[in-house]
Order: sequence, then C-alpha cells, then structure tokens
Amino acid sequence: QVQLVESGGGLVQAGGSLRLSCAASGRTFSSYTMGWFRQPPGKEREFVAAIRRSGDTIDYSDSVKGRFTISRDNAKNTVYLQMNSLKPEDTAVYYCAARFGYGLSSQPNAYANWGQGTQVTVSS
Repeated sequence: QVQLVESGGGLVQAGGSLRLSCAASGRTFSSYTMGWFRQPPGKEREFVAAIRRSGDTIDYSDSVKGRFTISRDNAKNTVYLQMNSLKPEDTAVYYCAARFGYGLSSQPNAYANWGQGTQVTVSS
C-alpha cells in the first residue's frame, strides 16, 4: 500500500498555470505507475495523465495534451502535474492515484490507491 497526498491546487485565471504535487509514503514508490484524474462538478471522474514507473512512458487525455505535463521524481517519492494554459473547463477536484506494476491505464478502477484530492478552479 502507498498513501498519497496532493497539494498545489487553487484559484487561477484562464490562461494561467498551476503545478500539482502528489507525495507518496513508503519505500516502493518506484514500483507504482502513477496517474492523475479529475472530477468536474456534477460529472464522473476522468483520466488526465499517467506515467510509468521509470517515467519512460506517458499518456495524456486528448483534452489536456499539449497543455499539461506529468513527471515524477522517484528519489522524492513525488509525482507532478504541470498545468499550463488553463481553461475554465479544467475546473475540477484533481486526484493522484497509484497502480502497482508498470502498465499504464486510463481507467480509474485500475488504480487501488488514491489521494484525497485538491481543488483547481479556473476563472474566465
């Protein structure tokens, strides 16, 4: 098991940037594929990005491709989501998730470990 704590959310104007961080406890962080998901108000949780254990393979949803960047620092047990050119439709609670093993997945039920979420609000 790994415990996850997100930080870095907040209120930003459209076109602005935010960097989310997700700190993981435990000594096996490098054994987990990490993902970011988000849940807009009144909608279901949706995939944002995922990164394999070594960081060599990354996947993004079409809605964030070219604007968001996922990265990880296994020495710091942390995964990041750099969000640029933010839009009002990016407003959501953002969740970090961990999946044991090396396979990327965009499905929430493939991830067994979740953080508590951090709110991102983009004003127009």
